[in-house]
Amino acid sequence: MDQGLPDTFTVNTAVAMAIRAPSVHNSQPWRWAVGYRTLHLYADPSRQLTQTDPDRRDLLISCGAALHHARIGFAALGWEADVHHLPHPGEPDHLAAIEFHRREPTAGEIALAAAIPRRRTDRRRHSSWDVPRGYLEPIAEAVADEGVVLRMAEGTERYYLATAIEEACRRHNADPAYRLELAAWSGRRAAPDGVPSRNTPAPDDTPGTLPARPFADPGLTEAPGAAGEDDETVLLVLSTASDDLMSRLRAGEATSAALLTATAFGLASCPLTEPLELPDVRRTVEKEVCAGSFPQMVLRVGWAPANADPLPATGRRDLADVLTPLDTAPLPGGAGRRH
Repeated sequence: MDQGLPDTFTVNTAVAMAIRAPSVHNSQPWRWAVGYRTLHLYADPSRQLTQTDPDRRDLLISCGAALHHARIGFAALGWEADVHHLPHPGEPDHLAAIEFHRREPTAGEIALAAAIPRRRTDRRRHSSWDVPRGYLEPIAEAVADEGVVLRMAEGTERYYLATAIEEACRRHNADPAYRLELAAWSGRRAAPDGVPSRNTPAPDDTPGTLPARPFADPGLTEAPGAAGEDDETVLLVLSTASDDLMSRLRAGEATSAALLTATAFGLASCPLTEPLELPDVRRTVEKEVCAGSFPQMVLRVGWAPANADPLPATGRRDLADVLTPLDTAPLPGGAGRRH
């Protein structure tokens, strides 16, 4: 970058933090390009999961989460990221152009940056400890700061949401093409992407437990005694007023904000998109849970059992694979080059 703007070390450090963001099946569907005075985020359509995510909603949310991780990373390093979302309508894979200004980090930004390497997608059972409302309110505020609404599904809303999760799981399990794609992206041992075997537990058949995707070769054991506890999972739904590309990208940023805030509190969390991947099931969630707004993400949040071991980090692609100079590298989808 130009002199006076973030140097190479700063850019590399912040983008390395960005690519720790969660993504559907850990597909990491993003590319970053460094211009003369700006940093650019592109979707990588070659990593779209066509059976799971035919309309690219999960892909955009994943990229939005990486964008928010990048903003937090740069903020903690003393740079404010001025984001221009979807800067070129003719290039749908060009998701953001970022300019930078010097600014001292806040204590909150430092705390969120510190949460980035500690955040994990934890698919295990939660403990019987209640999540304090005093923790949920800051999560909702962080989501609202991204222009997204967070709703806690309780009572009837939780019933409809749980039913939607069960219906989506049942229909996906009956879809051979979906199951083949899921198997191809899971059960990994040492790959830099996909869902590792060591991070996925076997399906939990405890009565009342929400079903989960049947990832291949699950190798994660539940904490001793966890099955005997009531699972006090909190279900949070993130929704937007519209359902355009911008809304989905901002929902991804809000997802990152929620997950990092939860991690800073010590909570375990897990994004759920399966009930929103089937159009009619998603419409049910829209009507019965979100009061007509568009659901974009469901989050499981709770306390890990007291004796649960920390989860290992999932693989990430090398920085050189996702960060390239804008004026030399071919970009996904044949996107043009800009400085």
